[in-house]
Amino acid sequence: MFKNVFVTLWRRQRRWLYGLLAFVTAFSLWAGTPQSAQAISWLELIFRGAQVLQLSNISDRQEVAIGSQINQQISQQLARNRTPIVQDPAINYYINQLGRRLAQTSARPDIPYTFQVVDSRDINAFATMGGFVYVNLGLMLLAENEAELASVVGHEIGHIAGRHAIDQMRDRAIRSGILSAAGLDASRAVQIGVQLALELPNSREAELESDQLGLDNLRRSGYAPTAMVTFMQKLQQQGGSSFVPTILSTHPATGDRIRILQRELSANPPAPNQTGGLNSQEYRNTLRQLLS
Repeated sequence: MFKNVFVTLWRRQRRWLYGLLAFVTAFSLWAGTPQSAQAISWLELIFRGAQVLQLSNISDRQEVAIGSQINQQISQQLARNRTPIVQDPAINYYINQLGRRLAQTSARPDIPYTFQVVDSRDINAFATMGGFVYVNLGLMLLAENEAELASVVGHEIGHIAGRHAIDQMRDRAIRSGILSAAGLDASRAVQIGVQLALELPNSREAELESDQLGLDNLRRSGYAPTAMVTFMQKLQQQGGSSFVPTILSTHPATGDRIRILQRELSANPPAPNQTGGLNSQEYRNTLRQLLS
């Protein structure tokens, strides 16, 4: 009996030793083989503890975390360009009150949102993943009333609700050949996210979806949905002058978007409780107080 027990234990130990030897041999071969600069092996992930994102099913928590890092990089870049994020408490309170009103009735109310004003007279607004929305002072001054400003913020929230930045990031990573089987390295994701937010236009499909999401959001929050059309018409008029708003380079096909929105509003006119934010004098007084 003791002989049988000894043989069984030896066989089990031998199998364990063979397995260990196979691992050591495989590791030696891997270590002695030159690795591609872009390849991410599972051993690297274990030893380095690198965070890799699966963009096809990124969680809300991951999106907000990456968005926060992108926001830090954007803030630093804007400061270097001498167009920093406005730090005035009154302006920040105003834009966040407006933004949160829209966020609560948006198609994606379950993530934290951050609304910021950029100290630039260029007419622009943009957003990045994780709930970060940026509006230039120049755009706030161009708006005739609060509903027009809300239409822009609602549109940018629509990009976040539609996860357009994530789709763009995935496409860019695939074209650049840096999306591995494991996913995308978080540091690369942040670099791409900054570039997407500051430089690259959204697709026509993304713009139209954000328009629809923004229009629905205006209705639910009580703002006048017609303000989205009147503000786009202002942008179109600005585009015909010698000064072309920055927002037109990142939000293309304005004429098509106006026609689609007008058809939607004709088919579904605003309800009596969907006329908020149209008082131009009240808005001008608010801006005067904020910017004085």
